[in-house]
Amino acid sequence: MPLLQVDHVTKRYSKVTAVDDVSFVAQPGRIFGLLGPNGAGKTSTIRMITYITVPDTGQILLGGEPVGPDTQPRMGYLPEERGLYRKLKVGEQLVYLARLKGMPRAHAEKAVVHWLDRFDASDWYGKKVEALSKGMQQKVQFIATVIHDPELVILDEPFSGLDPINAELLQNVVAELRDSGRTVLFASHRMEQVEQICDDICLIADGRVILSGPIREIKRQFGANTVTLVFDGPDSWLDALAAKQTISILSRTTGYATARLLHETSPRDVLDAALGAVQNVTHFELHEPPLDEIFRMAVSGKGMPAGLEAA
Repeated sequence: MPLLQVDHVTKRYSKVTAVDDVSFVAQPGRIFGLLGPNGAGKTSTIRMITYITVPDTGQILLGGEPVGPDTQPRMGYLPEERGLYRKLKVGEQLVYLARLKGMPRAHAEKAVVHWLDRFDASDWYGKKVEALSKGMQQKVQFIATVIHDPELVILDEPFSGLDPINAELLQNVVAELRDSGRTVLFASHRMEQVEQICDDICLIADGRVILSGPIREIKRQFGANTVTLVFDGPDSWLDALAAKQTISILSRTTGYATARLLHETSPRDVLDAALGAVQNVTHFELHEPPLDEIFRMAVSGKGMPAGLEAA
């Protein structure tokens, strides 16, 4: 049984439809990615899940119960726009926020110590929030989100402000929450991050669902139609192939390119073109398209595989 069920939800603000008949489910023990560009309707959907706002039509269930004041303590929400009391010390602030979620003081204090230690931040307990960097504050806000052990953890752009080391640490903690049976809803416009950590995805644009399902299943249905090369030498041969409409260049930098194969072009054709034009090819890989390319195809309706139609 899914923990979270969003069923034909619509939300309008004056003449703007922010969320348009959106439906999806999020399962325990899995990370669910709610994806789309800025302004797609992700945050509006989350605000209805957390009962900050209510749908105009449709319903949202948590464990089979309509969301409302009684379901809010069962959730942890890390919003994209952060909000900490800058003058308060980290420890007293986290204890206060945990008690707002119903935790007894003794349990809250113990949990604060545990989570600060988990983030290698034990010495932050007595520091004021304003003395911390943006990345440090982000970790404190994350701790405030999970300290009461919620069933549903909602993370809206959680890696904002984190360096690669701390982003990896946070990613590991999110995986631990999933493995402990929690349901994690991860909202982002950064497709490459979501591709690394999510089990299921829902792609939305202009408030509408355009594609949803297990990420591995979706990518398999698109097939291995993308090549990535690392090479030494010029890259004008890529433009020549693109001009013949044998490939569509997805990304390129010096000595690196990713391209989608068009019109039944074989991977060997691309490799032969590269070998004839550059000094050396150090890496060549045939793989499924990256998630951002799948999103572009789903939005445009072009290049979608048979049997996998955009919603």
